[in-house]
Amino acid sequence: MGSFIGDNLYFKITQKDVEFTIPNGFPKPLYDFKNNNPTPAGFVLGRKLFYDPILSKDSSISCGFCHQRIAAFAHIDHPLSHGINGLIGKRNVPPLQNLIWNTSFMWDGRINHLEVQPLSPISNPIEMNETIGHIIQKLQRNKEYTVMFKAAFNDSIVNSKNMLKALAQFTGLMISDNSRYDKYMRGEDTLSATELKGLQLFRDKCEQCHKEPLFTDNTFRNTGLAPDTNLHDSGVAAINGQMKDMGKFKVPTLRNIEMTYPYMHDGRFRTLKQVLDHYTQKFTRESGADPILVKGISLSEADKTNIIAFLKTLSDQTFLHDRRFADPSGHY
Repeated sequence: MGSFIGDNLYFKITQKDVEFTIPNGFPKPLYDFKNNNPTPAGFVLGRKLFYDPILSKDSSISCGFCHQRIAAFAHIDHPLSHGINGLIGKRNVPPLQNLIWNTSFMWDGRINHLEVQPLSPISNPIEMNETIGHIIQKLQRNKEYTVMFKAAFNDSIVNSKNMLKALAQFTGLMISDNSRYDKYMRGEDTLSATELKGLQLFRDKCEQCHKEPLFTDNTFRNTGLAPDTNLHDSGVAAINGQMKDMGKFKVPTLRNIEMTYPYMHDGRFRTLKQVLDHYTQKFTRESGADPILVKGISLSEADKTNIIAFLKTLSDQTFLHDRRFADPSGHY
């Protein structure tokens, strides 16, 4: 399949491949690459790091192990994350897309900057269980990495700052903006009558949390889910200790939602129909559900069908099959 350095043209990265422009209709990103200008060498280094299990303690788990390209970099068909030694995490793997517009990361928002986000799974004892210091030691002993760091940052001394910048170049350019919905909004495609009904219903019933064009408002909300008694996950409250934030999790983007099942922070729902069925329920005040959900969202069965049809227009085949983000080691 060729090496990471680029003797296979499919994986070759040019300057054009790393040029960034704000997509039509998108807001200004929070992470604008001002202090980390993407370069082919930096991107390729970030890609190698993303797919290299060297970042985990026993060299068995890479970022790409859980974040799979065909699933918009979520872990398709796995309710919870997987880690070293066969350990199972307590949350569903979120997709990686349009990250430069995120105000925070992780389901509980514990990370506030793209460049430090990898430190959380790297240090998590049931995910990669590694220290940044030990990773740097391993990379420094690897001749291929010293060459790549030199090419990317004009510095053959491998350090954590440049490692994290390279990863940010790779993940920051994971931008999904070419779904059928996007083409419709640009006047390049049409939607069916069912899909258009779904779009209108979505805007009436769902957009308060899932705002276009990113399909998230970056807030944290309690969706009325009964706590999983095995996971004991209190959400944002576990970070700030505030009882009012018990059971609150980040509002996820709905882009490529067709591909990122199962759903919710604990992956309890396998289908979009199950998700919509949940939101039509009425919740007690004791449930802690967000005020906009307490009375339930009024949806007929036909409404649900129409909304699901619209949600599938958010699948971005260009993004899902983008060669730039493929694993050059040949593992798809």
